Amino acid sequence: MAEFVNRIDVADYVIIGLYFFFVVLVGLWSMYRSNRTNAQGYFLAGKTMSWWPVGASLFASNIGTGHFIGLAGTGAAAGLAVGLFEIMAVWCLIALGWIFVPVYLSAGVYTMPEYLRKRYGGQRLRILLAVFSLFLYIFTKISVDIFAGAIFIQLAFNWNLYTSIIVLLVVTAIYTIAGGLAAVIYTDALQSFIMVVGGVVLMVISYIEVGGMEELQIKYFQAIPTDTTEGLLNLTCAYPRPDAFNIMRDPLNSDQPWPGAVIGITFIGVWYWCSDQVIVQRALAAKNMSHVKGATILAGFLKLLPMFMIVIPGMIARVLFKDEVACIGAESCLAACGSEVGCSNIAYPKLVLELLPTGLRGLMVAVMMSALMSSLTSIFNSGSTIFTMDIWRRIRPRAHNWELMIVGRLFIVVLLGISIVWIPVVQAAQGGQLFIYIQSLQSYFAPPVFTCFVMGIAWGRINEKGAFWGLVCGILLGILRMVLDIIYPAPACGVLDDTRPAFVANIHFLYYNCIVGAVSMSVTVVVSLLTKELPPEHVLGMTYATRGKRNIYKKGTKLADEDEEVTDNVSLEMKKSKNAEDFGNTEKTEDLQLPLWRRGVYWCCGYSSEAKDAEVPDLVASLHEKKTWRIVTLVLAVIVFGASIVINVIYW
Repeated sequence: MAEFVNRIDVADYVIIGLYFFFVVLVGLWSMYRSNRTNAQGYFLAGKTMSWWPVGASLFASNIGTGHFIGLAGTGAAAGLAVGLFEIMAVWCLIALGWIFVPVYLSAGVYTMPEYLRKRYGGQRLRILLAVFSLFLYIFTKISVDIFAGAIFIQLAFNWNLYTSIIVLLVVTAIYTIAGGLAAVIYTDALQSFIMVVGGVVLMVISYIEVGGMEELQIKYFQAIPTDTTEGLLNLTCAYPRPDAFNIMRDPLNSDQPWPGAVIGITFIGVWYWCSDQVIVQRALAAKNMSHVKGATILAGFLKLLPMFMIVIPGMIARVLFKDEVACIGAESCLAACGSEVGCSNIAYPKLVLELLPTGLRGLMVAVMMSALMSSLTSIFNSGSTIFTMDIWRRIRPRAHNWELMIVGRLFIVVLLGISIVWIPVVQAAQGGQLFIYIQSLQSYFAPPVFTCFVMGIAWGRINEKGAFWGLVCGILLGILRMVLDIIYPAPACGVLDDTRPAFVANIHFLYYNCIVGAVSMSVTVVVSLLTKELPPEHVLGMTYATRGKRNIYKKGTKLADEDEEVTDNVSLEMKKSKNAEDFGNTEKTEDLQLPLWRRGVYWCCGYSSEAKDAEVPDLVASLHEKKTWRIVTLVLAVIVFGASIVINVIYW
């Protein structure tokens, strides 16, 4: 078993302490500044956020420790191709700002399952997607980040795994529970800045250490472990891939075939960036459409960085630490990193701990903690939003505002508990297997969700029956492949006999992604055309072609089992009702008469006596933009889109 030593000096601890101090300071400031006494204030930050914190939060929510550890590890093992996931994210972000958010704003929704209920009617789509989303949050996103964070903490501090992870989870949960989305977005903005600065510093030092890109292109192919005791060096899998510096790879005999990558990553990217609650919730918090577009552009520019800031440094780590990072065979890898299945996941931590001087090392530890905390807070907040607005409101349709606030905060505690219980499972997974498994898992389940949203936004003829059965068929196909992957795992390097069925062994998961997408779309279209089309109230204002059109219904009018919600797509501000006015005042006369300690607890929890029994505010939105900003954002979108195309062409 590998022995880990504490690599962190006193100066590094000081830097880490300053990081936590500023995170807490920003969290408290955002709590003081924001209105957290109602659903719109807590879950959507009052729809008052500017473009720069929203854009930074989009980036920080996506870049968790799983990205730093996983992208660098895959870069070390297989080269640049994994960077295509990052580059194509730029295209999806532009689609989010220009196509999807206008429809969501027009529909006036808090959550993505709520959009499905308004667009298609009924409740089964809403409930199915809500439960499915929570499943993916708990067993994929949280587990990946905890696993990756555990790897870094073990290498850096030699701390007890459970103690360190629990402390990080508790710290992230505290300001998420108390502050709501506003606190999460502002702390994400700080953490994005730290991540970019630290990542760029390490990138520059790594490039200098290896001698630049030209030297890397030579040395990477020479990065073969010197330990030949395993007798595996005559195998192809022991050597760097000959196409390591190509993004688009052979369509039949490669680890990332380009047709499957282009189509499959589109399915995954649109699902994640345009219909996943974690991401869309941030965009919905922006104060108007210009700020939404500005946020997606900023996030797009930031998403160009991981290719150079994480993937290529991972390749450099293979060159500098080939015997550890590129180890082959169970015995060598167990000695190098404590895992029998490979050590590519230690590529980024090795760079941090071996190359950086004291002080900068502490900064990068703070970067990794930023990545972990920003990703987890986003998941906690969005998971809480889905459970409260889509599941609890279904159970308790007449629940008042304060009840939803209590439920939302308590569910974060539940997520925290499940995350802690999941730690032993993550630890038992070892090596890179869990990370690879989760990437394929998301690939299997993204297409049916993609179909449900994209076809609903694009074509008013799609109805509830078509969307539901398309989603169900896609999920069932995903479950089938997931189970087969678990029963028949891929053979490790050195195992010559592949005993997997041809259905598993010969169909790459990105091609299977395309199959699932084709089936889901076909079922959705055929069933929709064979059944009755929806009434206009489920189409007007709910599709891209009808976005922004007035769509007002009086309370008391039930439409396909609706929860008596009112949508008015006219103004950016909340309706000026008595309840809405009450929401803005968190310190009332009655509250001021309470003991100081109780007032402090109420403030932390966002409690106001006059908002206790208030109704949940209805969302209203405007798609109006000033002509000047519409042109500016369009030009910037073309620039960032063009930059992503240029990078693809260079590394084709």
